[in-house]
Amino acid sequence: MMRPLNTMTRRELEAYIAEKREAMRKAEMMGVENEYRVLERQVLIAESYFIDLSLIEPGKIYKVISNENHYFKVEYIKGTFVWGFFVGGEEKETAIPVSMLQLNKKG
Repeated sequence: MMRPLNTMTRRELEAYIAEKREAMRKAEMMGVENEYRVLERQVLIAESYFIDLSLIEPGKIYKVISNENHYFKVEYIKGTFVWGFFVGGEEKETAIPVSMLQLNKKG
């Protein structure tokens, strides 16, 4: 049984991400889109543990990585997810992994 991500060391998280990326590659080669998307989301969530949450300010709008012209307004942070709204979107409040936000590094 796999340990929860929040209990893993950085090295364990990196190994987990590498394993999931390899599985993504195989799913893509076999044309299994739904499996690829699930694995992709698992990688994004794991990568969120590497993000400095102090770089995220509630009320601010951030560009979404890998989505052309998509922006997300952060309302609040809970764990490794930000809750808020896609700018111009019709959906209600939603959550995305913090690793999906394009952040400016401090310093």
